[in-house]
Amino acid sequence: MRMRKKKNLAERVSACSELFVQKLFDTGERPKEKLLIFNSVFGNSNPLWLEIGCGKGGFVNQAAKANPDINFLAVEKSENVAVSALELTKAEQIPNVRYIIGMAEFLALVIPPHTVERIYLNFSCPFPKERYAKHRLTHELFLNIYKQILIEDGRIFFKTDNSGFFDFSLESLSANGFLVQNVTRDLHNSGITGNIITEYERLFINLGHKINYLEAIVDK
Repeated sequence: MRMRKKKNLAERVSACSELFVQKLFDTGERPKEKLLIFNSVFGNSNPLWLEIGCGKGGFVNQAAKANPDINFLAVEKSENVAVSALELTKAEQIPNVRYIIGMAEFLALVIPPHTVERIYLNFSCPFPKERYAKHRLTHELFLNIYKQILIEDGRIFFKTDNSGFFDFSLESLSANGFLVQNVTRDLHNSGITGNIITEYERLFINLGHKINYLEAIVDK
């Protein structure tokens, strides 16, 4: 089901324009390469953490407040969704969050090589039908992009309630040059600390679903 377009969307996004640093095409058209200079974007040289598919911004804004010495870049392909995250960042005056509105397929055209310390994939769409596997954010196509933008010891943090998607991701990461660590199929009973609960995560917990979790690092 397609989400209904929010009222006054263009005006609401425009009111937060200082928070988004790039708007990539969402039509499938390939944009021209234009690498960001993060020292200019954030006004400092702090480490950069990236969330792909930030939704309404619950995770990235909580994480940014908990880590004021980290710069956060949040990616969301839909303005209709991202506007809620933008407005939250603006309302709470969180200084270390910026946004890219657009498709993850094009991130290597705007993010300089080996500048991202962490990538967070929180409850990405599982695309359960096999013919749509290439759209999964842990597919080889995306993993090759992540390897371009991650620093040498950069990590991916992945959460999902979908067991099939988790199995696919384990296999895909291992087959494409990543070392998988801290694997659990029940995050909230695993003893792993520091987890920030997202909007979807809370919903799934209330439904009694277990949360699958892993970390992955480029295998040297």
